[in-house]
Parts: sequence; C-alpha cells; structure tokens
Amino acid sequence: MTDHSTSKTGQLDPFDRRIIETLRADGRLSIAELARRVGLSKTPCQVRLRRLLDQGYILGFRAIVDPTRLGLDHIAFTEVKLSDTREAALDEFRRAVLRIPEVEECHMIASSFDYLLKVRTADIRRYREVLGERISALPHVANTSTFVAMETIRDAPV
Repeated sequence: MTDHSTSKTGQLDPFDRRIIETLRADGRLSIAELARRVGLSKTPCQVRLRRLLDQGYILGFRAIVDPTRLGLDHIAFTEVKLSDTREAALDEFRRAVLRIPEVEECHMIASSFDYLLKVRTADIRRYREVLGERISALPHVANTSTFVAMETIRDAPV
C-alpha cells in the first residue's frame, strides 16, 4: 500500500490540505468528525494530523476570543525605529518585545522604520502607559510613531 501523505520534502497532498482547512474553520472537531469531513477513516486521519503537528504545519489549537467583550477596544499600530540594527540588537529587541502582553503582533518591516507593532489595550490612556513605559524602553528603540485604528473592518485569525 502506498502512503500518499505528507512527503519528507514537506509537500502537502489534498487530504493534508483538507485537514488543515477544516481545522482552520473549526479546531474543536473530534478526530472522527474531522476524518468524516475530509474523507478518511479515523486512524489515517490521526496519523496525518500528528504528522502535520510534528512538521509544524499546525502549530496548536486555541480559543479565539472577542477582545471587545474583554474590554480591549483600543488598537494602535506603532512604528518602531531602532538605533542599532545589527543582528545582536535585533535579537535583543525581539526577545524583549515578546514580554509585552499588549503587543498582539510584531513584524519586521522593509521601510523607513524597522518594526510595526499591533498593540491592543483598553483605551488610549492605557496605550500611552504601554508606549511610554514598555515600548519606548525596549532595547535600541530610537523613536516611535503611532496610528490609532478608528474602525476595524476585518481582524480575522489565519
């Protein structure tokens, strides 16, 4: 019997892709329901799911919460320009930014600034505290610029 599952080169076959897409829509499915939806029996589906997890295609499972229901209505995007962009300085910045829970996303950008942060807080007052006390104090931060979101049209997890 030929195994048409994920190859060693990381190529995904149609079953692997269906598993990923099905779980992206509903990560709470039982193995039996997942297998039914993708057209496999339970054991091959479990083997494929384990392989997709082991190979890093699926990083994990989590609850997607509504931040506004939790009182986190304020979104700001912060441009960060660093004073030093040598690899050691970048590593130091990366490690430190991960310790700020209000930073929801952090992206290195090819632009006139170095990083773009998505920061979610309860309100502008709390954002000012996070910016002044945490973000501005990150290693090698030379300056920042803030853009406040007035309305969110789409904010969906991948």
